Amino acid sequence: MQAGFERALGEIRTRVSLSGPGVAKIALAYSGGLDSAALLHLLHAYGQVQHMEVYAFHVHHGLSSNADDWLAHCRAQCAALGVTFDARQVQITRKDKNGIEEAARQSRYAALGDMCRAHGVPLLLTAHHLDDQAETVLLQLLRGSGVAGLSGMDSANHAADLLGDASLLMGRPLLQVTREDLQAYVTTHAIQYVEDESNLDPRYARNALRHQVMPKLEEHFPGFQQRFARTAQHAQSAQRLLIELAAEDLQQCLDGECVDVSKLKLFSADRIDNMLRYWFGLRGVRMPSTAWLNEMRTQLLEAKHDAQLCVTHADCHIRRHRDRVYITPKFDPDLLLQPPRSFNWQGEASLHFPSFGGTLHFDQAEQGIAADWLRAQTLSIQLRSGGERLKPAWNRPTKSLKYQYQACDVPAWERERLPLVFAGKQLLFAAGIGMDCHPLNPEAGANIQLRWQFD
Repeated sequence: MQAGFERALGEIRTRVSLSGPGVAKIALAYSGGLDSAALLHLLHAYGQVQHMEVYAFHVHHGLSSNADDWLAHCRAQCAALGVTFDARQVQITRKDKNGIEEAARQSRYAALGDMCRAHGVPLLLTAHHLDDQAETVLLQLLRGSGVAGLSGMDSANHAADLLGDASLLMGRPLLQVTREDLQAYVTTHAIQYVEDESNLDPRYARNALRHQVMPKLEEHFPGFQQRFARTAQHAQSAQRLLIELAAEDLQQCLDGECVDVSKLKLFSADRIDNMLRYWFGLRGVRMPSTAWLNEMRTQLLEAKHDAQLCVTHADCHIRRHRDRVYITPKFDPDLLLQPPRSFNWQGEASLHFPSFGGTLHFDQAEQGIAADWLRAQTLSIQLRSGGERLKPAWNRPTKSLKYQYQACDVPAWERERLPLVFAGKQLLFAAGIGMDCHPLNPEAGANIQLRWQFD
């Protein structure tokens, strides 16, 4: 098994470009159970040959009365091997039966990512094996997942949403090894491990599959795990093709940070959904259900040209404005109640205003407000109160902000939270529109242009 493990880990290191001489640290997630106990010993032997420093990271969930004993066991095993050990204790806030598994998983990986950063370890290994892969594929199938779900677990991938860092990599060098083989390995080498009683609780879906469904499958379809793993590989290949197609389609439809509806309409419904899922992923939005996506697509495509459509997602709003689709963040309604705030500019490149949800930048420019004059003013930042007017250039008329927003094609939902900057009662700048021409310095030189950016 050692040779197969080293070959798999070598492929992972090559794939993630970690084979250079500067990489001398590698870690594993070590629960103390059979699977991670086998991985600890395999990795320890590998580290000695490769002259790499091996770390073992343990997460104490506090969900079992045996958790303290498991922590002590893991520390002792690592001390005996000379493996650097670290642990974190986490609190699981969701105690309901359906949510505790996912809550524990999220907390566990966040703690593992924290330990990786603390010790400067770029690659974290987990002990997922062939039976785990088969369980994952079957569980996703039962949930009605698409190609991405049926892809199962990859041998190595970034997991920024779990580990909290896009630079950290997670590898699974045991994906071709069965649970039976791991059991034989720990028995042969007299490796000590702990038993987590929660792994026997059939209330959890994965345990029900492992102890009740998988044995029946093995009885009637021997070696089904390898065939499930091949299915996952085929799904991974299909998913890579879907991602390539989605990237090309999104590039064709993008207009700045929004999507052009007229170009979107040229695609089939399946192709639209594929592109939207890809776009959501790039923007960090959780994947919606198929039913939700179908409803959103229908609304976006069938809305009238001048409709101000808003579809609510758990993470954001999906909006349509003049044949453009936007992903906009949800913001605190209290931002719309912010009173004016006075401040003075002392030459800073930018000033952050958290209560207004953004940053005011002071950019050097040939044309703009004289820097000396701006320093001498008592400035204020505030939201619209009504009746404000702005003249963008000497050859253009003074018009209401409502007119200026329409002329600049500023979506209606943005207008109410775009701040204004005044010097006394004189309007200097309206975010989304630009500077008023009255305070501009007629002489070119060291002048300042204001610019607003939301967080």
